[in-house]
Amino acid sequence: MKSYLITGGCGFIGVNLVKRLCARGDAVRVFDNLSTGRHEDAASLGAQVIVGDVRDARAISDAAKGADVVVHLAAHTRVIESITDPDLNFDINVVGTKNVLQACRGAGVQKLVFASTGGAILGDQKPPTHEEMVPRPISPYGAGKLAGEAYCSAFAGSFGLNTVALRFSNVYGPFSYHKGSVVAQFFRNLIQGKPLIVYGDGSQTRDYVFVEDLIEAVLLAEQIDTPGDVFQIASGRETSLNELIALIRKVVSDRDLSIFYEPARRGEVLRNYARIEKARNTLGYEPRVPLEEGLHRTWQWFTAAERAHSAKV
Repeated sequence: MKSYLITGGCGFIGVNLVKRLCARGDAVRVFDNLSTGRHEDAASLGAQVIVGDVRDARAISDAAKGADVVVHLAAHTRVIESITDPDLNFDINVVGTKNVLQACRGAGVQKLVFASTGGAILGDQKPPTHEEMVPRPISPYGAGKLAGEAYCSAFAGSFGLNTVALRFSNVYGPFSYHKGSVVAQFFRNLIQGKPLIVYGDGSQTRDYVFVEDLIEAVLLAEQIDTPGDVFQIASGRETSLNELIALIRKVVSDRDLSIFYEPARRGEVLRNYARIEKARNTLGYEPRVPLEEGLHRTWQWFTAAERAHSAKV
């Protein structure tokens, strides 16, 4: 049994990770400011929940004491909001990550897993993206995550902290009701009877990975000694937004889909999918959930959550 600290552990990915760790008997502590996540989601699974903000260096240092492994998920994740408020994004994603690294160093943490991103860091480059590409972020969000990776590498080189950065692609799955990415947004709109909004003509592409596959990658990365290294975690498949909508039509065949097309937004990458050979060869990572199956399981969760909410009301 290990002791884990998960920053942002009440959020979408965090709750799925908490569920996996608590089920196998690990001690799990969550550090979250509850700006999007819910206290009860992590606490009900058996985690200790500490309410705090990664911008508070003392609070995160106290939370890290006694942890063997820290998984740093807390972040300001919305690309468009990073453009409208780059200062907030910097404070959370750069200063906050530095605070977490300092806390890990002070607490003698054995391993830090940093949640990064591929598309926003590498920018609008010809896919498939991979770890050897020169980063060219086109949004403050991408720049902040790149700075976080750099600090992970610096703390590995300067202080011997065993860090690893995982560049997540577009993650979807259960517990994503507050997530701003496209699958969660589309499903929320369907639940609420609203149209699906597409910015651009729908030809833009992404690499969608089911959250259970992502959690497996986090656990594999924790076990490998790769100080300061970076890995792309994705499905390795390119899917256009129009193709995604076609799959969603099949999954929610009992619902009417209204689709509105709006002008494309600045700062968003047109095409993105990743090569995952490095994660396969070094971590033993292998995504297993096909997109249609993952969408079906995610939709089942959304509808069950809506029924539970309606029953309470």
